[in-house]
Amino acid sequence: MRKRLLPMLLTCLLPAVTRAQQSDSLVLRQLADEVLRNSTAYENLRVLTKTIGGRLAGSPQMPKAEQWGVNALKAAGADTVYLQECMVPHWVRGAKEEARIVSKLRDFVPPLNVLALGNSVGTGNPGITAPVLEVASFEDLEAKKDQVKGKIVFYNYAFKPEFIKTFYSYDDAVKYRGQGASRAAKYGAVAIILRSMTHGAYNFPHTGAMAYDPAYPKIPAVAIGLQDADRLSSRLKKDNSAKVFLRTNCEMLADTIGHNVVGEIRGSKYPDQFITVGGHLDSWDVAEGAHDDGAGCVQSIEVLRAFKAAGVKPTRTLRVVLFANEENGTRGGKKYAELAKQRNEKHILALESDAGGFTPRGFTSTMEPEKKAKIKSWRPLLEPYGLYDFNEEGGGTDIGPLHQALGTPMAELSPDSQRYFDIHHAANDVFEAVNKRELELGAFSMAGFIYLVDLYF
Repeated sequence: MRKRLLPMLLTCLLPAVTRAQQSDSLVLRQLADEVLRNSTAYENLRVLTKTIGGRLAGSPQMPKAEQWGVNALKAAGADTVYLQECMVPHWVRGAKEEARIVSKLRDFVPPLNVLALGNSVGTGNPGITAPVLEVASFEDLEAKKDQVKGKIVFYNYAFKPEFIKTFYSYDDAVKYRGQGASRAAKYGAVAIILRSMTHGAYNFPHTGAMAYDPAYPKIPAVAIGLQDADRLSSRLKKDNSAKVFLRTNCEMLADTIGHNVVGEIRGSKYPDQFITVGGHLDSWDVAEGAHDDGAGCVQSIEVLRAFKAAGVKPTRTLRVVLFANEENGTRGGKKYAELAKQRNEKHILALESDAGGFTPRGFTSTMEPEKKAKIKSWRPLLEPYGLYDFNEEGGGTDIGPLHQALGTPMAELSPDSQRYFDIHHAANDVFEAVNKRELELGAFSMAGFIYLVDLYF
């Protein structure tokens, strides 16, 4: 009797599971069709990048980008759109940077292609001329610390090519950008030159935020393109008396007012529970910020538009956030978390897109094991759309403060990363570098993921 009862029970249960899977699959297909046929993400990105361009916190482009976000969210069908005020840093690059090798050799040496690092002090208009000490690492700097005083320290630390997921290369190298100036200033350096964090074949220098240790003097810091980094290294080997002339005019001004731009679809069943999806609205001044992070912003807006257009009503309130000041302060993400905690909001999940608009492969996530296992169980539903990688820990910079403040589960869209650091924080991060199809596949991936989170978390 028992042997016959178990198969009967399983037979009764299996159709119900299949029906649920079939229902989810149909909704995912509905969302995919809506995005792939009717997406506004690419056109939204064109307007953001080509009519506003680079939009560093505090710049004149910042409020223009915020108004763009308000208009785009309203056009997407948000039930409500509003701004969250926050104070943001106001760093300005100033006049064009200049660097050149000063050598006793008589051959012509073209100017070096450099960019000041974000938050760096400038040299002032007279500039600095000083000998250069090349170091391969912080350990090498310590070994040569007696040679540092009065020199420009050249961190020639190469982006490691052996990592298949290139964000590991970035994680390995970024400490030189963040800490390099103060570590060199500790021993009397007058400036630093940083090998750009990329393995691209171009000579674009890649900027990015750095920070000063208050225990040491603030010294100018610039990034240099890879070809020029190799040229400088070669010249120093030929002529160890070579110097570099460096001029930058960047400065940090007083904080100013910026805003997170927020749009919502009110939850049909649990309106006081929130699912956040977003990207950061600011970008570095030297680029259009198409991949970093215009793509994440327009994908997040497209999630909202697709839900509305497809008639998919989330049970929780879907909140799209275009975060302020991720690049050189993360003030928007911190303010969002602060307000959520003050209001005692209940956040089910936060999802970010800030890894470029390339072909989506899956999602990184940080949450309790039971929910992580649930995400992995969705692979059969998402794999037909090219999504298969759900194992990595992770989550975006802007949603990290929410995770820390409230313990909110967080996740991030994980696109193929092979080309991302070709353009990251560089002048070639432009609209033309974004593929429409890849951008839209990422937008659907986020919409499908949010649909399943709303249903099963």
